[in-house]
Amino acid sequence: MVHIPVLQKEVLQCLEPKPNENFIDCTIGEGGHGLAILETIRPRGKLLGIDWDSENIRRLKAKIQNLKLQKRLILVNDNFANLKEIVKRERFQSISGILFDLGMSSWHLAESGRGFSFLRNEPLDMRYDLRNPLTAEKIVNFWSEPDIEKILKEFGEENFAEAIARTLIEERRFGPIKTTFQLVKIVKKAVPLRYQHPGPPERQRRLHCATRTFQAIRIAVNEELENLKKALPQAVEILRPEGKLLVISFHSLEDRIVKTFFKNYTGPTRVNLRILTKKPIIPSEKEIKINPRSRSGKLRAAVKICPK
Repeated sequence: MVHIPVLQKEVLQCLEPKPNENFIDCTIGEGGHGLAILETIRPRGKLLGIDWDSENIRRLKAKIQNLKLQKRLILVNDNFANLKEIVKRERFQSISGILFDLGMSSWHLAESGRGFSFLRNEPLDMRYDLRNPLTAEKIVNFWSEPDIEKILKEFGEENFAEAIARTLIEERRFGPIKTTFQLVKIVKKAVPLRYQHPGPPERQRRLHCATRTFQAIRIAVNEELENLKKALPQAVEILRPEGKLLVISFHSLEDRIVKTFFKNYTGPTRVNLRILTKKPIIPSEKEIKINPRSRSGKLRAAVKICPK
């Protein structure tokens, strides 16, 4: 499956990368945004690409091995929650812009075999970093009913969190829940019949009944929201004056964190953020038609201001 970067044209318009400037892509993934930025900052501009999944880094290195980018593209397998430490370690300086694209890659959904998609029967893993001791299987099999209900409510905004958690606890008494299809079956058993099937096209619900459950468990496994909260202030700190911070989010929880951070940022004395996007930039109908997964994307941008 080909990965199509979301809002690529809009990202470049907001960042306005110029020759010889340096940028960071905190979620380099398959390189969609990052390679486009690299193209515009020739001949000496550099890009620091970070990804928590070592397989993404390995695949991207293989993809670019013949592009002669070794001196301008620095790839790091790490969590962007460690952004300042990574930048210090790599001696990466004079940063004109930082991008976070918080969406999952097509590879994770279609090829990783880690249970990110409820449309494929795979082991319940959901880890980006395979060194992480916590998996989706451990959550559904060993966490308490109140704890499972809590993440379904907080991370999935699931209306039927109580029923799903209760049904899950009941079902695991008969044996361990190990696969995505087992989990989907439990969700379908817990929710009202009208939520179990999309129905005819004219009445289709936007979300599959297991969407919010899978989202909640994935966020819990990877501590996604906490990592984002840790990374945003670090990003502002390491940006040069007039440097830009861009975030593409894909659900309301992420977007709320970004919106609140941009609005309420209070850094060191005389340093602040000027919001460039009064409303988030969303994909055009044309882009959604080409790439349906882009439909929930929201881009917010801000610039670091250091008054004299």
